Amino acid sequence: MSKGYSTEKVNLAACLGIAFFGVAMLSLGAIMPPLVKAVPEAIGLPMYMSIGIILGTVVFGPIMDRYGYKWLLVISSLIMLAGLLILAYSTDMPLLIAGIFCVGLGGGVLNGETNAIVSDIYDEDRRGRKMSILGACYCIGAMVWTLACFLIPDYKIPLIACAAIMLLCVIFFIAIKFPKAKISSATKPSGSEYRSMLTSGALLLVAFVLFFQSAFEGTSGSYTTSFLTKIGGIAENDAVLSLTFFTVGMMIGRFALGAMMKKGRDLLVLFVYMFIALIGVAMMGIGKNSTYVCWGAMTLIGFGVGATYPVMLARLGGVFRKMSGSAFSAAIFIALCGQFLGNFLMGKLFAGGGGSIFAYLLAGMIIAILILAPFACLACSRRKAAEKKFSSDIRP
Repeated sequence: MSKGYSTEKVNLAACLGIAFFGVAMLSLGAIMPPLVKAVPEAIGLPMYMSIGIILGTVVFGPIMDRYGYKWLLVISSLIMLAGLLILAYSTDMPLLIAGIFCVGLGGGVLNGETNAIVSDIYDEDRRGRKMSILGACYCIGAMVWTLACFLIPDYKIPLIACAAIMLLCVIFFIAIKFPKAKISSATKPSGSEYRSMLTSGALLLVAFVLFFQSAFEGTSGSYTTSFLTKIGGIAENDAVLSLTFFTVGMMIGRFALGAMMKKGRDLLVLFVYMFIALIGVAMMGIGKNSTYVCWGAMTLIGFGVGATYPVMLARLGGVFRKMSGSAFSAAIFIALCGQFLGNFLMGKLFAGGGGSIFAYLLAGMIIAILILAPFACLACSRRKAAEKKFSSDIRP
């Protein structure tokens, strides 16, 4: 029986969507210097983007589960597109706030929805592999955006070009068919089912693995340059370039993960990746005075931490098939809280002159992931087995 949609086309749509989330995440960082020159008050814009991402993350899941994928993908892309155009054409602060909020809101929906789409359209054997490749597409979007902003002096041109490409992608989204919504009025989960999901050990343990993962990504992205320049004495341009090596490492790691996940044993693969990241952190801590050592270290760190999201979300999606959107919303929201808290606490640490222990704290986050991940995978397996047994027991 035909599914009524092309899995390959839907997967391509998800990859395009997550690439634009990569643009959203780095949109301000790349254009902030010239934008602040034009509008000094724009230095405060990142807060509004964060609010947008969090809101988009919270709302996408229940909407997607109930109403389906297609129009949510289209609308969120148009919201982000509008935000990019506002940033390109306006120098009025209230409009800039609205623009960056739209970029964050649209990006937050795109991040969660695209992961949920790929989780839903593939079976157990291919889910992890395809989610790894999806994660690599995020890195591609982020790198293309930063490269475009680096090569083109006028920040408005990349913004307008990205908006134009997004419009073409929206046309593609409208033209193709997507899977139907998983929940109808007749099959709507009860309040107790939602409570059971939100309080399940499987969801909470996966969420807290992602909590430490997001804290790691947020703090390493925000404070590595400060650590290398202030503690290591490396030139600022070289320190900034280390973030590019991090992104390249993550992209390579996720493409490699896609090949390795064919053979299963995702937890073992995750452990290997985390130990590679730990080696990278040790290299950075020991060789913080050497530019080349730090570039190599950041490549290893990016490679290593690139496995956590694909592995954990693939596990979670396999457990909550009927409510994958809501489950992803909850897990990613908790993860974003980790990113916010990590940045807040690390900022306090650096402001107080304690930046020298930065590498130790990064290592601590990796160790937390290594400790929690086996319990998260075990909880997912038990929850899935229990639901399978329940289904077989009630089948006539």
